[in-house]
Amino acid sequence: MAKRIITISREFGSGGRFIGEEVAKKLGIAYYDKNIIGQIAEKSGLSPEYIQENAELSPKKGLFAYAFSGRDITGKSVEDMVYEVQRNIILELAEKEPCVIIGRNADYILKDRDDVLNVFIHGDMPEKIKRITGLHNVEEKEAVKMMADTDKRRRTNYNFYTDQNWGKASNYTLCLNSSQLGYDRCEMIIMECVK
Repeated sequence: MAKRIITISREFGSGGRFIGEEVAKKLGIAYYDKNIIGQIAEKSGLSPEYIQENAELSPKKGLFAYAFSGRDITGKSVEDMVYEVQRNIILELAEKEPCVIIGRNADYILKDRDDVLNVFIHGDMPEKIKRITGLHNVEEKEAVKMMADTDKRRRTNYNFYTDQNWGKASNYTLCLNSSQLGYDRCEMIIMECVK
């Protein structure tokens, strides 16, 4: 494989996690998503529940609040420590084996490697709402709220730690609209790009 590592960033409801999991299965390579949480928790000394809630998503709504939340005299916050542990784990995984890594700013963390394919999966609002209402058993209004909140927190975390804009096409090798292309075609395009 010319590209050993595939990172997938995604909008909430776009199916990016599912697409990444299927690509990993079809290529016969490792898949890392929530299974990284245990490693981060172990190395940081924080609970897996805390890591799940805060390692990829900002705990605060806005960038300004995030920048100044709970910092010690060295200027570091708990979120900074979690990010550093997460960063080191992602770097170790990339060295260890070919894999698919979902979210967690992996595209930025691995930006200096030539063997990484960075993918951003987005979708159209009606399809994302339909997916979220089905998966989470919520009404349309709640699905829209979940989508806005999750994507805002992902954006805040990404923008804070990378000095880049989450979802901006120039940050990724490939941007795919899963609503227009369908999951199967997204998977095929990604697999074609790593051969």
